[in-house]
Amino acid sequence: MKTKLSSSAIWEDIIGYSRAIKVGNTIEIAGTAAVKNGEVVHTGDPYHQTKYILQIIEHALKQLDASMDDVVRTRIYLKHINDWEEVGRAHGEFFSKIKPVSTMLAVSSMINPEMLVEIEATAIIS
Repeated sequence: MKTKLSSSAIWEDIIGYSRAIKVGNTIEIAGTAAVKNGEVVHTGDPYHQTKYILQIIEHALKQLDASMDDVVRTRIYLKHINDWEEVGRAHGEFFSKIKPVSTMLAVSSMINPEMLVEIEATAIIS
């Protein structure tokens, strides 16, 4: 059984994706940026963008009967590699005890130049 979760972003229908999909006990969460009502929030602040993103991910997991404790992997994409410490600090505030496997990469650009961070997550409900 597959359950799809929408974020209601206009891009979902245009591009053809879901915020998250749950298949069995596995949840995949799409790349998530610090966007509210189509606008980037916490411009210029990678730490607060990361916290905002992780709150969105946490909310999506709750809607699919999971929690941050179920996260086994995160993938973090940075616009500027020098932001890694601030982003890592925010990530650690959510995951310091959970310790999912994680990858952090710098990318050449984001869809919106005000986006500094994008995060994907995988959760397995035990």
